[in-house]
Amino acid sequence: MKVKLRSALVVCCCVVTLMAIRADPPLRDRPSASIPPPTTVIEARARARLLHESIRGVLQVVHRDFFDEENVHAIPSASLEDVFHELSRSYDVDLKWLIVETDIVNIDHQPEDGFEKAAVNELKAGKAQHEAVEDQRYRFAGPIRLASQCLKCHVKNRKSTEDRTAGLLISMPLELKH
Repeated sequence: MKVKLRSALVVCCCVVTLMAIRADPPLRDRPSASIPPPTTVIEARARARLLHESIRGVLQVVHRDFFDEENVHAIPSASLEDVFHELSRSYDVDLKWLIVETDIVNIDHQPEDGFEKAAVNELKAGKAQHEAVEDQRYRFAGPIRLASQCLKCHVKNRKSTEDRTAGLLISMPLELKH
């Protein structure tokens, strides 16, 4: 009975999440929609490996945290931090959640430097991204839409159920050719 109830809950959460994702504007309407194709096999292979590791990691974490009766209080964003750790270890790609319009649930998600503070301002203003090249690294910040069903955990003392914004920071090595 517990397993059936839990499975139904997971399915419901997935449906709600998909509905929330569908509410985001289509990718083609966003300024960052144009992603040029790789120019070499090496670049294509690197992108494919990174995507593969991301999807594989998410799949493993979802199964571990959401289909384990012993761990019923898993939070999706916290579960993904395990994937972030593996991407950092394996590919030197650093990912971090960023507080934009939410409560401080985890102090590690507060902006720490000038880039992150500027990213918060840009994302609050509705920008699709913030980016920079610093110290041979490409840094990117993009918005994560928090729909009303997300707010019970991310904005405890809310006065409305209006969507809010969080952020995802991505940093990777960059080899500039001169």
